[in-house]
Order: sequence, then structure tokens, then C-alpha cells
Amino acid sequence: MSERQAAASQRIGDALSRYEAPLLRYARGLLGDLERARDVVQDTFLKLCREDPARVDDHLPQWLFTVCRNRALDVQRKDARLRPLDDAALDAQPSPEPSPARRLEGEDALRHVLEILGTLPTSQQEVLRLKFQEHLTYQQISEVTGLTASHVGVLIHNGLKTVRARWASGREGAVPLRRVR
Repeated sequence: MSERQAAASQRIGDALSRYEAPLLRYARGLLGDLERARDVVQDTFLKLCREDPARVDDHLPQWLFTVCRNRALDVQRKDARLRPLDDAALDAQPSPEPSPARRLEGEDALRHVLEILGTLPTSQQEVLRLKFQEHLTYQQISEVTGLTASHVGVLIHNGLKTVRARWASGREGAVPLRRVR
């Protein structure tokens, strides 16, 4: 293996170890199906293998999420439907809570928040997932979605405001969601 091939292999391996799980979460959130999300992420990394490193290395996360998003949207268009996460998939998520009672409370709260999130417009759901699941900045989200950074901020603000209001109205006596700044 030449030095150039070794460097390319190392670059792809590093990107795979760093971004495979976040891309899989993102694609699964868009598609609602783990197997189709895996295919989308695989296609994303295959495209990275064919791409000139000089074109993407200075903005790799945005490039990967954009390619992943575009591929997922292609899959959605082809299937012409978006399926939400099922309860079995939500129940399988590990929880950091130490006691079973706390774990059940956390799962109930999570289910309620995800139900609320599922009622938001798709654009708000997408930017909220990119912000809070993938920890992207407004600018990075803007580059992934093609929206302006200000529009991303408005979508996040309005989405959080709606989630908080619906949480409060549906969970009387419950601890309110904490504000995220």
C-alpha cells in the first residue's frame, strides 16, 4: 500500500469512527428505520471515499451531514412515506438512570417529549434533532439544510417554545423542562 493510499485509508477510518454513530442517529431520525438509515450512512461514506479530500476536509461534518440528509431525502421520496420510531425502539434505548423507578419515569417523559416533537412541523423536528442530538451549530445546521442561520434559530426557538408549552399543558404537576441556552 502506498503512502497516499495509507493516508486516505486513515482519513476515512477516522471519519468513520467519529461520525458513523451520529450520522446513523440523524438518518434514523429522518427515516424512522434503522436498516434504511444504515444504507444511507454507508452510501455517505462511499461518496466520501470517492471525494477529493481537499474539497471536504475543512468542513467534513457539514459535508457528511449534508450528503446523508440528501440521500435520506432521496430514500423518503422513493418510499413516499416517513415512519415514526416505534415504542420497541424507544424502549431499547439505554438510560443513565440508576434505579428502575427513575428509569421508567425517564422513559415516560422521553416518550411524551418525542410524541410532542412528532407533532411539530418536519423542519422544526429536523433542526431540533441536529442541534440537540448531533450538537451542530446554527451555521452548521444552516449548511446541512440550506436554510439561513437566522431561520434555523427561529425554527429552534419556535420548536422549543411549542414543546415547552405542550409539555406544561400535558404534564400538570410535573417538573418543567429545563431551559437550554
